[in-house]
Amino acid sequence: MVNALAFVKGRMWTELYILFRIQVAIVREQWVWIFIMATIFPLSTLLSMKFMYGVTSEQIMVNVIVGNIVFAIIMMGFNALGQEISWQKHAGYFTFYSSLPISKAIFVVTQLVRGLMTALPSVIIMAFIGQFVYGIQLHYEWGLIPIFLLAVLSMVGIGAGIGFWSPDHQMTNMLVQGLMMFVGFLSPVMMEASQLPPVLRYIGVIFPTTYSASALREMLTKGWTPSVTIDVLILIGFIIVSFAFISRMISWRAAD
Repeated sequence: MVNALAFVKGRMWTELYILFRIQVAIVREQWVWIFIMATIFPLSTLLSMKFMYGVTSEQIMVNVIVGNIVFAIIMMGFNALGQEISWQKHAGYFTFYSSLPISKAIFVVTQLVRGLMTALPSVIIMAFIGQFVYGIQLHYEWGLIPIFLLAVLSMVGIGAGIGFWSPDHQMTNMLVQGLMMFVGFLSPVMMEASQLPPVLRYIGVIFPTTYSASALREMLTKGWTPSVTIDVLILIGFIIVSFAFISRMISWRAAD
């Protein structure tokens, strides 16, 4: 029994290592364009928001910065991930993957790591340059790292589900773009829940981005509070459901 568990763990780490090296190689070849695009998006957003809002309250500026950090996570979590998986599916890559002893969860995690590497510059610019652009002081501590990782992981199920199940790549683009705009601007991401109409406030409860934004907003202004702990527990729940969904309900044969 012990030998069997050791074998399974060894194979899992081998799969993760090989697929991770593939993703790192892809990013290494495209790092110049990745850096340029990851820089243009946050800087243009920060400047446009600065021109739009001008001099206003610190809380609004915090909401803008946190909202754009979560928006970067949304773009990577189910937009980029969903489109990447969909493209590989319809390009026939899954015919190859289905012949190998590769866990779907490991596959999605390595795709997520690639997206994480491409989104990280945007998040860093938003978090550190944003406070200087708006002239505010944000609160930074190590607790932001696990919250950021949980926020990213909580979006995996949505992105993977769209990517695996989409009937064609055009439909994938339509779904992720529409969902991205709805979640980014009509849920408690760019603004607090109290600023939204009751209907959108209730709909926002089903999206993990609501709790990601709430936790990051609280961390950047007050630090780790009891409300952050509640948001973290909810995000962990989303992650558990996401990976159970990926492992049990998604098949490589969906590409057939």
